[in-house]
Amino acid sequence: MHELSGWLLLIFASIAASILAQFFPKISENYVSMAVGAIIASIPFFNEMLPEFEPEVFMITIIAPLLFFEGQAMNLNRVGHKLKTILGIVVILVVISTVVTGFALSYITGVGLSLALVMAAISTPTDATATESVSEGLQLPKSEKNMLKMEALFNDASGIILLNATVLFLLRGEIDYSSTIINFLFAAIGGALFGAIVAFIAIFFRQALIRLPFDNAVNAQIMLAVALPFIIYVLAEEIHVSGIIAVVCAGLLHNSEAQRSRFSDMQQFYLGNNIFSLVQELLNNAVFLILGLNFVRIVMDEDVTFSSWIWITAGIVLYALNLLVRYLYVLLIMKRSHRSALIFSLGGVHGAVTLALVFMAASLGLSSNQFNLVIMSESVMIILSMLVPSIVFWFILPKEEHDTGEKKKYRQEMVNRAISEVKQMYLPEKVKQSVIYDLRDQNSETSLRQFWQQWFYVSRRPAFSKVERSLEQQALLWSFYIEREYLAELLEAGEVDSTDLYDLYNEVALAEAMVLDPKNSFH
Repeated sequence: MHELSGWLLLIFASIAASILAQFFPKISENYVSMAVGAIIASIPFFNEMLPEFEPEVFMITIIAPLLFFEGQAMNLNRVGHKLKTILGIVVILVVISTVVTGFALSYITGVGLSLALVMAAISTPTDATATESVSEGLQLPKSEKNMLKMEALFNDASGIILLNATVLFLLRGEIDYSSTIINFLFAAIGGALFGAIVAFIAIFFRQALIRLPFDNAVNAQIMLAVALPFIIYVLAEEIHVSGIIAVVCAGLLHNSEAQRSRFSDMQQFYLGNNIFSLVQELLNNAVFLILGLNFVRIVMDEDVTFSSWIWITAGIVLYALNLLVRYLYVLLIMKRSHRSALIFSLGGVHGAVTLALVFMAASLGLSSNQFNLVIMSESVMIILSMLVPSIVFWFILPKEEHDTGEKKKYRQEMVNRAISEVKQMYLPEKVKQSVIYDLRDQNSETSLRQFWQQWFYVSRRPAFSKVERSLEQQALLWSFYIEREYLAELLEAGEVDSTDLYDLYNEVALAEAMVLDPKNSFH
């Protein structure tokens, strides 16, 4: 029961973070989530409700579905074309970064080389979501943005494999290079093959289901899609291949499926996308909630925060060396510009996966003193990786330009035209007023007081007759036609932002679909 209440608190806190973020539009929602997590950890009653951080549970319940959805949003063809670049970043760059950072950290701080290599391996995974949080409101160049996303999809697996190798070196005093390479290839190739096989089976099953004469298979298909990343990750780990690479590859294959079957069952496709988006936002918030929560727990734990300040130096060295190696790799190996190298190096933001690797290392045999040093150092590194680019990007990246006032103006005029048409129609007064209220609701013109008036009125009045329902439906459909005609005029003129107009067109199309769908009739 205690564990259940902890999960419920985490879900409610994630929802609260989404709501609070709307009041601070200039602050990334991820930072708001971190703040909420920190507040929860600071309140003993709530802090005790949440269980201790379990890296395996975290990877299965949060990271696996997140990586699946991120892979699903990535074009498989694009990944194929960039495969050489991806392999370079998630293998060569990760190995170079671990070796260089490990040796430098040992030399500068006096930490033993084996422990320094463990700390360096833990600091290699990056977080695409964290990168988005530090570039909120800024235009990140498309090339670097795609490169950072692809890196974040695959380098978690590299970090885990290197972590296992360096922990063995710490415990046994030697690195088995041939075994490490074989394990890496088996985990990576095996994970990719396993993810692809399960994805093909799921795609075949779903496509066959669509073509069967079933009317109510939509919910079953969506439930299968949501459950798939959990199933793939657990089964992959059970056969000792990379669960992370498996879920990413499965997600990539599902992207191709979506491109070729989005109209075969439009209701399932649209509803599924909305559910995936909702789950993804909830999980993203949970990641940063957990990050903020654990930062406060670490600071408040007297067994962890010890008097020696070496962990601050170690955290700074970890971040600075990772930054330098990333910069030089892009500049010298990938032959890109100084600006591109700077953006890529700063964009390698670390997050909750790094903390998960710290706890994994502890479970592999780190002593309590070693664990304390590692977790404090990595926490400093994570904070720097989020703080530094948040400042630097603000000065070197152009700001996003989006005039929400223009979109509001178009919506207002669109609704006004529809209402004018309705006022001229011959309709029963109560039907006319109902339609006008619904149209004004498109523009959030109705006040809270008007809503409650309508609520009490609808609750007391007799239901519309069949004729009245038909008249209301026809009036709404005609109104939406008028709105679409207005948007088409603006698009044809070509003098306004087409993105805003397509967003509005989508809203009208959705409203029209709701009116036409008999399941959405509440009269």
